[in-house]
Amino acid sequence: MDKKRLAAAAAKGDEEAFLQLMKCERQQMLRIAFAYLRNETDALEAIQETVCRAWHKRRALREPQYMSTWLIRILINVCSDELKRRKRSKAMSEYVDGGAYIAADETAHSDERLDVAKALAFLEKPYRDVILLKYYEDMTITDIARVMERPDGTVRTWLNKALMQLRKQMGKLGGRERQNG
Repeated sequence: MDKKRLAAAAAKGDEEAFLQLMKCERQQMLRIAFAYLRNETDALEAIQETVCRAWHKRRALREPQYMSTWLIRILINVCSDELKRRKRSKAMSEYVDGGAYIAADETAHSDERLDVAKALAFLEKPYRDVILLKYYEDMTITDIARVMERPDGTVRTWLNKALMQLRKQMGKLGGRERQNG
């Protein structure tokens, strides 16, 4: 059965179709959750919460063909909620400005990846979301607009601004490295 039929059946309450659809979407959801939370355990918990929320709200989905984008939107909200919770409950020393948790032993395979992660943490939320969806998930502008419930033009503007801010931030981080190195 194709994804559209699975989504339509799942929206009507077919548990088996819903489970099959979740299996199809699991890898993408894991990548997105990991990009936000930087921890596999937390990412898996976010996916579990997303699946629960999606199951309970499945009948509210107006257009089942957009179930994938709907799931991503829910997942982003779950991840954002977790980041807010972390920010409230943990010492600020464990965080990079902007609330994105970065643990060197979990994500750092190179200094460059750490610099990009740190620079991303400085971006405002919509800009960070656009970058993650575009470059980590290879989504089109149209798909991102659908997920974020914004016009294509807004997403293009956010992407442009995000890239400019990232370049500026990477320059600052690079400057510090050269001064310290």
